Amino acid sequence: MTEPNPLLTPWDTPFGLPPFDRIRPEHFVPAFEAAMAEHLEEIAAIGADPAEPGFANTIEALERSGRALARVGNVFGNLVVSLGGEALEAVDTEMSPRLAEHGMRVSLDPAIFARVDALHRQRTLLGLEEDQMRLLDRTHLGFIRSGAALDEAAKARMTEISSRLAVLHTEFGQNVVHDEKVWHLALTEADLDGLPDFLRDGMASAAAERNLPGYAVTLSRSLIEPFLTFSARRDLREAAYRAWTARGTHAGEHDNRPLIPEILALRAERAKLLGYATFAEFRLADSMAGTVQAVQGLLAEVWEPAKRKAAKERDRLLAVARKEGFEGELAAWDWRYYAEKVRQADYELNEAELKPYFLLGNIQQAAFDTAGRLFGLSFTEVEAPAYHPDVRTYEVRDADGHVGVFLADPYARADKRSGAWMSSYRDQENLDAPVSPVIVNNNNFAKSEPTLLSFDDAETLFHEFGHALHGLLSKVRYPAQSGTSVRRDFVELPSQIYEHWMALPETLRLYARHHETGAPIPDALISRLLAARGFNQGFATVEYTSSALIDMALHSHPAPGTIDIESFEKEFLGSIGMPAEIGIRHRPAHFQHLFAGGGYAASYYAYMWAEVLDADGFDAFTEAQNPFDPATAARLRTLYSAGDTRDPMALYVAFRGRTPSTAALLRTRELVD
Repeated sequence: MTEPNPLLTPWDTPFGLPPFDRIRPEHFVPAFEAAMAEHLEEIAAIGADPAEPGFANTIEALERSGRALARVGNVFGNLVVSLGGEALEAVDTEMSPRLAEHGMRVSLDPAIFARVDALHRQRTLLGLEEDQMRLLDRTHLGFIRSGAALDEAAKARMTEISSRLAVLHTEFGQNVVHDEKVWHLALTEADLDGLPDFLRDGMASAAAERNLPGYAVTLSRSLIEPFLTFSARRDLREAAYRAWTARGTHAGEHDNRPLIPEILALRAERAKLLGYATFAEFRLADSMAGTVQAVQGLLAEVWEPAKRKAAKERDRLLAVARKEGFEGELAAWDWRYYAEKVRQADYELNEAELKPYFLLGNIQQAAFDTAGRLFGLSFTEVEAPAYHPDVRTYEVRDADGHVGVFLADPYARADKRSGAWMSSYRDQENLDAPVSPVIVNNNNFAKSEPTLLSFDDAETLFHEFGHALHGLLSKVRYPAQSGTSVRRDFVELPSQIYEHWMALPETLRLYARHHETGAPIPDALISRLLAARGFNQGFATVEYTSSALIDMALHSHPAPGTIDIESFEKEFLGSIGMPAEIGIRHRPAHFQHLFAGGGYAASYYAYMWAEVLDADGFDAFTEAQNPFDPATAARLRTLYSAGDTRDPMALYVAFRGRTPSTAALLRTRELVD
């Protein structure tokens, strides 16, 4: 007797979690096929409904359609990046174009669009509530931006473009994972000069995972950045840095450089079919920023001040380097090393001194408890099936009862995508019955015993947990409006504002405790840490902003299919005056935000846009003279819970009482001359 496909049967698991212990890669293709077929039947029934188009029989019917496909897709989309491996990657390669074609078939269905368009034209007569009116507007706009109003030839081309982009995005991401997986720098005891114990422990674990003796540096950011910070061996720093920045550039089957112009050209063609001059114009037309000019204005406002600050930082680094006998100019693999020495000299702050106080478990608890004080949430670990032994599962509750489930997957693994992210296995909704969310945070911390974090790592954990809260606190009616389903340049606000609580002295005193003695971090060390927060901000701002600028340049190019990406990168960085000793944060060939999917294409600026909001927004707590002020926290919870039920600027103004200013951003990054 054939075992039933667990993806297509009811899940009798705690909290309705996916039955991870029973799901295997071979289950996904038949599950996708069955779910797509069911979705098409649902779409056909909506389109063939003889009744006049109404909100219930059209928009709400669309919201109910495709539930099985969403369930299968959420599980697969999470596992392929969190768990990885050849079998799941093969499914991704096979299914990504098929899923893209399916999505376009639904988006371009003429009967469906005719009903949605008819409703939209008479929307003011329907007596809709605010969330319903926004859902109708956004649904209609989604069909328009997918090409539903185009002629048949253009629709066919839009489908071809979507399918091909899905293939290219998948290939791009898999190539980066390949390069990160296969490269390592094997080291012996003789190569460890300058490396603190926490880094040696992480490198020993990385070597053991790869069945290597001794130590290994991998391309996980949690290892490569501290190695560049502490290794006294300039030759090894250079080798590691060059490998890190060369991801996606190796000639052969894993070379991403040929993929980029094709991706850019297809995006530009799609934009032109929809009446836009460039893809950047198309993307930004549906954003808070609104226009390319608005984005360029924001980036220009920080670019020159950041370069000036970085130049002063470089001169200070060189002064320290000269005292140590260093000659010549700083290279990109030198900056972090000498910056750490300057930080020690100018602020008496040493990463190796700080890190013993930032134990992973304590920082995760700090994130939980902060959510408790702000929003009344509790997090209790529960036994449940998981897709990997690293994963911890928590039930989330508030005064009214069950809120959702939170999964924490903190560690780097060879097959896991690099970086840090939040995602969902199930989104909150309340269309027909309450549905609670299942949210996951992925980080890539170097696993060791104990696992110690840098302060930047701790802020990253809080950042991703802010995204998780956006999903967990969602309180909407319709699935399409749930949680993080908001405009790209608004989605980073809940995550970035949450980082501020990690840096509070009271958070640090309570949760930054020495992993051996349990002693709290000394007040003097807290003072030095906070005094140094503006340190190296010129470097950090240049590193980030250059990536946002090249994103806009690539997606505004008049003929992107003709681009030679390496020449373009070199010429562009020269044209903006990129400091030679600072490397761009994401070189195009491994810029997964842009090319392993379309989510941040022409939108990488969103982190800076949201930082304007979060810096200005946290000032509301400062003005209340209480970082846990109940009234301000209640307004913030409303912002987190609203999803896409209201215009994002209206949500922000309701929270803050006014529109945002860039003053707080420039102040916090210490970019004001």
